[in-house]
Amino acid sequence: MEQQRDYYDVLGVGKDASDDEIKKAYRKLAFKYHPDRNPGDKEAEAKFKEAAEAYDVLRDPNKRARYDQFGFEGVGQGQGFANASDIFSQFGDIFGDFGSFFGFGGAQGRGGPAAGDDLRLSLHVTFEQAAHGAEIPVTIHRHATCDACQGTGAAAGTRPETCPHCHGTGQIRRSQGFFSISTPCPNCHGTGQFIRKPCPKCHGDGVMKTPKELNLRIPAGVDTGTRLRVRGEGECGLHGGPAGDLFVILDVEDSKIYRRQGEDLIYTAKISFVQAALGDKIAVPGIDHELSVAIPKGIQSGTPLRIRDEGMPIIGTRQKGDMVVVVNVLTPTKINARQEELLKEFEKAGQEGPLDAMKESLKSHFKKAKDTLGL
Repeated sequence: MEQQRDYYDVLGVGKDASDDEIKKAYRKLAFKYHPDRNPGDKEAEAKFKEAAEAYDVLRDPNKRARYDQFGFEGVGQGQGFANASDIFSQFGDIFGDFGSFFGFGGAQGRGGPAAGDDLRLSLHVTFEQAAHGAEIPVTIHRHATCDACQGTGAAAGTRPETCPHCHGTGQIRRSQGFFSISTPCPNCHGTGQFIRKPCPKCHGDGVMKTPKELNLRIPAGVDTGTRLRVRGEGECGLHGGPAGDLFVILDVEDSKIYRRQGEDLIYTAKISFVQAALGDKIAVPGIDHELSVAIPKGIQSGTPLRIRDEGMPIIGTRQKGDMVVVVNVLTPTKINARQEELLKEFEKAGQEGPLDAMKESLKSHFKKAKDTLGL
């Protein structure tokens, strides 16, 4: 399971890259990692789809602006293409005539190995699970190879036959001048085979939808919108192709104690005006243990006090955000007669203090003057 990479990093361009630079970078990666050039290479297939997803966002000015401002949440986590054919149907024009000239029509079109579709799962996570990490059991429903026909789609005792129209290639090739254009065989629909007697269990599909239980590892520090990839847990591939991936989109519930700002946690501490005036030490709840916070004398309501490395974990590192304690000074709403009397005395003492100091200062000046004049 891994975190999604930044789209600019995927294409290897800077955030100020022009449209032409983005197009050129994607074209280069698509040629490098295309399944036709890397048959059976699961990592190349994943990089091919990753590059297409990045290009789908960065080529569109509106999507790119939302991504620059809000990240993956601003673009709905990207398109997430299922396979090479899906990508070429969307971006085939970027390759011009090179697609058919070099045979980049997609492995599915010739009945060769084809990667399975990706699956998506939305998962609710509690704040505590997000803070500490967790393993969460889930059940997914996906297509798996039919156990009756072992994925051939043919009934017991029979096997798929080679298509006589395309001779098993899955393609009908026609020459038009200098170029040679291939199209899927209309007889076998590009598979290169046809089934005379289908399997009664899967009806010739070769796959069946079955449930599977997984234990998803949720890393500490995730937030709403975090996307996790579980490789090989998507739909099964066709004709021996690799399985697709499972993408898990997380929805993290809000904490009942803190307000979250990225990796920082905001906690509001209520203190009395006496604590605010005289200073104090208070205890606040941390995500791992109780924290002690020193309240300085004369603190004002709304003042933030920062405790380093006591916030949410930062995914992929050993670092943490901060705990920010915001002080809220409480004003009593009900006081008794004695408390009222004391408050008035406190206010009076505060008012007399500066005057008394002024009187003492004047006495000191008069004394100095007398001493100087010898009076």
